[in-house]
Amino acid sequence: MTRAETTRAERPAGPLLLGVRHHGPGSARAVRAALDAARPQAVLVEGPPEADALLPLAADERMRPPVALLAHAVDDPGQAAFWPLAAFSPEWIAIRWALEHGVPVRFIDLPAANSLAMTQGNGEGHGDGGAEEDQGADGEEGAEGPAARAPIDPIGVLARTAGYDDPERWWEDVVEHRTRDGEAVDPRAPFAALAEAMTALREVYGDGGHPRDAVREAHMRIQLRKAGKEFGDHIAVVCGAWHVPALGARTTLTADRALLKGLPKVKAELTWVPWSHRRLARHSGYGAGIDSPGWYGHLFDAPDRPIERWMTKVAGLMRDEDRFVSSAHVIEAVRLAETLAAMRGRPLAGLGETTDAIRAVMCEGSDVPLALVQDRLIVGEALGEVPDTAPAVPLQRDLTRQQRTLRLRPEAQERELELDLRKDNDAARSRLLHRLRVLAVGWGEPAAGRASTGTFRESWRLRWEPELYVQVAEAGTWGTTVLSAATAKAGAQAASATSLAEVTALAEQCLLAGLPDALPVVMRALADRAALDSDVGRLADALPALARTLRYGDVRSTDTAALAGVAAGLAERICVGLPPACTGLDADGAAELRGRVDAVHTAIGLLTGAAPAKPGPDTDTSTDTSTDADTETSTNTNADTSTNTNANADTSTHGNANADTDTDAGTGTGTGTNADTDPDGLRGRWTAVLHKLAARDTVAGVIRGRATRLLLDEGRLAEDDAARLMGLALSPGTPPADAAEWIEGFVGGAAGGGMLLVHDERLLGLVDAWLTGVPADRFADVLPLLRRTFSAYEAGVRRTLGELVRRGPSAGGPAATGTGAGAAAPAPGFGPGLDEARADAVEPVLRLLLGLHNDPGPDGDARSGQAGRAANVEEPLGATG
Repeated sequence: MTRAETTRAERPAGPLLLGVRHHGPGSARAVRAALDAARPQAVLVEGPPEADALLPLAADERMRPPVALLAHAVDDPGQAAFWPLAAFSPEWIAIRWALEHGVPVRFIDLPAANSLAMTQGNGEGHGDGGAEEDQGADGEEGAEGPAARAPIDPIGVLARTAGYDDPERWWEDVVEHRTRDGEAVDPRAPFAALAEAMTALREVYGDGGHPRDAVREAHMRIQLRKAGKEFGDHIAVVCGAWHVPALGARTTLTADRALLKGLPKVKAELTWVPWSHRRLARHSGYGAGIDSPGWYGHLFDAPDRPIERWMTKVAGLMRDEDRFVSSAHVIEAVRLAETLAAMRGRPLAGLGETTDAIRAVMCEGSDVPLALVQDRLIVGEALGEVPDTAPAVPLQRDLTRQQRTLRLRPEAQERELELDLRKDNDAARSRLLHRLRVLAVGWGEPAAGRASTGTFRESWRLRWEPELYVQVAEAGTWGTTVLSAATAKAGAQAASATSLAEVTALAEQCLLAGLPDALPVVMRALADRAALDSDVGRLADALPALARTLRYGDVRSTDTAALAGVAAGLAERICVGLPPACTGLDADGAAELRGRVDAVHTAIGLLTGAAPAKPGPDTDTSTDTSTDADTETSTNTNADTSTNTNANADTSTHGNANADTDTDAGTGTGTGTNADTDPDGLRGRWTAVLHKLAARDTVAGVIRGRATRLLLDEGRLAEDDAARLMGLALSPGTPPADAAEWIEGFVGGAAGGGMLLVHDERLLGLVDAWLTGVPADRFADVLPLLRRTFSAYEAGVRRTLGELVRRGPSAGGPAATGTGAGAAAPAPGFGPGLDEARADAVEPVLRLLLGLHNDPGPDGDARSGQAGRAANVEEPLGATG
């Protein structure tokens, strides 16, 4: 800075205009120094004037940046704007300085009532005059729609003029890393030099492609005149450097008022909300477009030696992640960063130099650990806080109260939450999160947790985003508390739902969220939709949600009896209508219906395990744990009906998949109960449907194969019968494409499909024999289906199958053998059935690993074999002691 420039800065004419770069630590330090030197009588800051009443909250001890001013339209809370402020934002520093020194501070930008109305027509979700989108000195693109010409980047123009190809690097060198070099520098001099540069740019580029800036600047000049009449010229204005030439221009009050005449206006409300560094780093939506808020925060907070302190932070992070980083690494990284800065002609090592040094020294040239530094430190995970005295909609206050009661602290970092619904606090947490999902407040999303056979565990993935405050404000139109709002919205959604699947999903949500007042309304809508809907596909889509809902009564103490009748009716209609619906389908339709068959199969398993039976006068209430005397169930004595491994007395008759013998309502029950009172009656009818699907040639191959697989897994089809059906499907008379579809349905896209072939060489031999017999001219047609089927297997399963095929079958192997007593012995490592001796040898070790009681038998040996398996009826193997 020259002596002439310094002298000119010492004799300011009119208000002190401090043009800044939004969210720049160098600008923030310069603003504080300039205010300390000038001691103005009032401070004016770029921002919505309606927030003047909120400014005293900035001095509250509980206000911790980053925070943001939130403005939303009262009639349309979704129409909102944010003005984010970080601890290193010049505007925040100016506000805090004024409050600390007892100096009046005001906002002077265009009112939020006007900016919200102006963006409403463009469908924008953020305001027009916020610090996060103002063109200012940082050259960020505004919230306006496409202009007639592309908006300019003033910092980019200055950087190119100075010979820099990176505007961020130029700004850091000139402003952020500026040092005095032992000379006394007027703290106002940088702002005078920057104002001259911006004046030159505006003479060339005009409004820079932002026509709305003229309206905003007119309002700022009017507010500046008002403050001048009250405080004289001894006032300071903190605004984007791009606006400084316009605020210093000589215009008339009449001309400025003419620009503001006729502006649209809406009723708006404003408040403070927490913000996050992660949001500051985003270039779209409500972000501020700062690539490195964590780095900027470090530069602003570090009292001295910023590079050394930064490298120490990085080393601490690496050590927390169990990476070996010593003090020598820190010293070497600092030296390398300083050397790089000197080689590149920079006054101080910047983010680029420090990042290169960290990659080379601490990360050993790898970008994988460097990504952790980028996420945790360069961007940062800071989430601000606001005091309870800040204005908020009633729904937000109720949500905040529940968050504290349930100890669910909003956090900017994504985290996993495991809930045990048997605990009152966890159950209340689950209800709150599900109610917020009903209200479309996306704080938490259900996640796949650790495996559990019960419904008492839930896993959630939580992350609090600043936009959720807007979603809460929108949801506030439904009620003043989370419960009342979710109840009202669920009732409205039930009345407006257009499909059966929507209503069933809503019923499931109501039970999960604990909305007893909304459930009757939803149930009436569900009954009406179910009675009128005859499409099997829609019925199949609706049944799984109902089946899951019936399971929740056991854990959440919710009465689900009203759903049982609706679910049973849907299941009956699906059983009747599914076989005809599976014929005449193309490939896409067959694949879609196959997924529905899987879903219905799982749902019926839940229904028969969760729906209570209504015993009649002749019904044996102990049917869940008993088997018929003539039933061949030597290895199926498990009482858990949800696993469905109990082979029924009619298994041998179902092997031929004769549809004529599968219509008896008592099929597979073995108890003599009728279908209306015994849940296994529904199971039996579904089994009959699967037999029909497996046997009909008019059904798509993928569905026939899948039906056969489901019957085999459930123990409703003998292995010999499954092999026979596979042999028919893969016979030479079957077109190769149809056979490939059958294989895809039988062993593809399902858990354990590959292991089935690994452990049953007869089926593998059939597949191998069919595949080797496919003509060369037809092989290309079936190859895509085969690749899709077998590529889904794990690498170990594919490798094992390859070894089995390479080894080939034993003499008279499975491909050539039939079934029954005359069948040839399988290949080494395979047996015709369960090897109980080998299973008994494994059981004690498995019990020891699982921490189960391994009580000795009468002869002093540990329980095993048949006795051990019998004991498992009272003590499941998955129990934990």
